[in-house]
Amino acid sequence: MSMTAPRALVHGADAYVRRSRTRKALSDTLVLTRRNLTHAVRQPAELVIALMVPVMLLLLFGYAFNGAMQVPDNGNYREFLVAGIFVMVMTYGIAGAAQGMAKDTEEAVFGRFRSMPMSPSALLVSRMISEMARAVVETAVVAGIGLLMGWRWHGSTAETLEAFGLLLLLRLALVWVGLVLGLLVPAILVTAIVYPLALPLTFISSMFVAPSSMTGWLGTAAEWNPLSSVVNAARELFGNPGVGGNSWIAEHAELMAVVWPLALIALLIPFAARLLRKSAG
Repeated sequence: MSMTAPRALVHGADAYVRRSRTRKALSDTLVLTRRNLTHAVRQPAELVIALMVPVMLLLLFGYAFNGAMQVPDNGNYREFLVAGIFVMVMTYGIAGAAQGMAKDTEEAVFGRFRSMPMSPSALLVSRMISEMARAVVETAVVAGIGLLMGWRWHGSTAETLEAFGLLLLLRLALVWVGLVLGLLVPAILVTAIVYPLALPLTFISSMFVAPSSMTGWLGTAAEWNPLSSVVNAARELFGNPGVGGNSWIAEHAELMAVVWPLALIALLIPFAARLLRKSAG
């Protein structure tokens, strides 16, 4: 017998194993995603808590401080503000992803990895999918409140969809930040870590005021804050008032609104996979 037949059989067997593993990973991902979404529907308080601070700030700045806030070229401050609140909601999504991941590692889910042939990647991917579904709901809620307050988008349909796409791309990157954090710290510590870090990150940015109105070095830090790139790009695409500026980072907001999240995703996915294997092993 020639060597061709055995080689063909080996290659065929390898291909079958790869397909079987892929199907198993997809099946496990769907099961865990359904589990996560069911939990989210049964626990609406988690969504309310996640939106509470951003919505309160939207109402507070949009009404109480509206007359005191200056927007470049005398623009409408409420329209200026809404894009910033969108990005704040995306940022605070780190906490939900981290808590969900941490609870999975603390509860019985990891025990199944040892007793059942469950795909480890399914835990990460299912959590990512469920968190992105939650992000869509949160975005819709903020958009609805913004519309009631007078916010409008003035760009084309394609530009508006691109703006929402950039917001969700940011959320995707920050979900991976949350997943890594959830693999490193217990759930009880997540809130104590995320919010003290997220608060200055959101305020030292262009979310609420133009960086040009800040003190020298603080304004520069706000301009180069990755969140500012997404806020500025979203404002431009929505056709809302922007912060202006002639620095390189200000003039390339749309480019950096893609580069920052993609760089973060590329860095964190393999890191999260290694942490998961270590935790499950």
